[in-house]
Amino acid sequence: MDKTTLTLQQAQEQVDEWIRTYGVRYFSELTNMAILTEEVGELARIMSRKYGEQSFKPGEPQDPADEMADVLWVLLCLANQTGVDLTDAFRKNLEKKTLRDKERHRSNPKLNP
Repeated sequence: MDKTTLTLQQAQEQVDEWIRTYGVRYFSELTNMAILTEEVGELARIMSRKYGEQSFKPGEPQDPADEMADVLWVLLCLANQTGVDLTDAFRKNLEKKTLRDKERHRSNPKLNP
């Protein structure tokens, strides 16, 4: 596998392998949902300080990449636990958004002054 390319399916498989090798077992779905919420909050804190009006506290992380990866990790865990194929789900979601919104944003005067 090329180190620069990783499919969603491969990511789901790698997370599952890691859990089986190092993690003993998945946390419960409810626990992982709470962890996902926590990780999204940590990402939100960085985003609000980096792109919003708040400032960073001394020593506080400033790079959103690690928090984004944490969010993705837990989402991959939840997908594995609930039998969701994220590749298929993403394709369907993209198709849904395209059908629903293909003209919506182009005709939005707030986006096209």
